[in-house]
Amino acid sequence: MPLPGRFSDLRTITLFGLLAATTATCLGLRARAARRARAGVPLERVWHPQESVPLTPAEEHAFGQVAHRLSPGPVHRPR
Repeated sequence: MPLPGRFSDLRTITLFGLLAATTATCLGLRARAARRARAGVPLERVWHPQESVPLTPAEEHAFGQVAHRLSPGPVHRPR
């Protein structure tokens, strides 16, 4: 059964459907963030190997060299 008037256009129905889905998603994410903030649960932490494994001086030097090459420098002089 088609809807009467301007709501019979498929584009209008699609637009309202997308709007409803987006609104529901945003409200759900906001509620989830509020529950997490109330519970005092910290955000999930990403583990990095340097946190528990000490680097040797040679590894620190190699890391510094890579970081130096990747850092932005003058355009006219390649590294």
